[in-house]
Amino acid sequence: MSELVTGEAVALELRPAKLPSRGLAVLLDLAAAVTVYVVVTLGLVAATASLDEAARTAVSIATFVLVLVGGPILVETLTHGRSLGKLACGLRVVRDDGGPIRFRHALVRGLLGVIEILMTFGVVACVASLVSARGRRLGDVFAGTLVVRERVPAGQGGFVPPPPPWLVGRFSGLDLSAVPDGLWLAARQYLTRMRQLDPRVGSSMAERLAADVAGCTGAPVPPGVPPAMFLAAVLHERQTREAQRTFGGAGAPAAPAAPAAPAGAGVPVLPPPAHAPATVSPVAPPAGAEAAGYPGPGGGASAGRPATGFVPPA
Repeated sequence: MSELVTGEAVALELRPAKLPSRGLAVLLDLAAAVTVYVVVTLGLVAATASLDEAARTAVSIATFVLVLVGGPILVETLTHGRSLGKLACGLRVVRDDGGPIRFRHALVRGLLGVIEILMTFGVVACVASLVSARGRRLGDVFAGTLVVRERVPAGQGGFVPPPPPWLVGRFSGLDLSAVPDGLWLAARQYLTRMRQLDPRVGSSMAERLAADVAGCTGAPVPPGVPPAMFLAAVLHERQTREAQRTFGGAGAPAAPAAPAAPAGAGVPVLPPPAHAPATVSPVAPPAGAEAAGYPGPGGGASAGRPATGFVPPA
């Protein structure tokens, strides 16, 4: 594991790629680049047969530079560090702070890759990767990048804690369509890492995320509900709606049947109630509301208490 610190002072646990997987990815990329180079060269030989020797040499050099040097740089820039070989091996090139790479990072890696990989047949790159603590070659060192494993084994991902039972279903009337996907991802990542954060940093992040979600939904956070519990409950509500939409409401709890009216009672049939307004009434947490390990309004997680055992739907 390699801990990298982002610009928001959040430690990321990344798994640097090993030399065998990186070597296999490089071989796949070289095979694809050489195939394209051979095809383009054959086409240019037929197209430049009427030119003199100097012109054909210039075209060959330009083709070599554009295909074998410019091609990998362009691919890594457009895919944010996921070339064909890295995609097949489950690898990705990221910055030192865990963010996606840009053109300048791909340019430095590509130019130094000509010396490390093409001109020395990968000897310099292998030696540099073995010496580096995180398996970085010279191109990664000068570009400020790192090749990490994008795929992790099943069961090693972060676990999103379920909301307390007294908050389940409290936000069924909220309009969640305006919440962007990036905000959902940020809330999910916070919930999986909140026990590893500093109490004050985690509390401020929860308040900021809860305020952003409340601003998108148009309903404020109910008084007395910790921001982390609010995020967990709203995320659980979104997962419930997605499950109902996917499985056609099969997983939704069935409403209790109304008692049948006696024959001839003349009870009028009432229309179905209108959609519930997007407002949330104040909810007061019961005693022991922090049993699931959520930080309270003052920050920090309670320790030594059993979890609720409530498991949200898949």
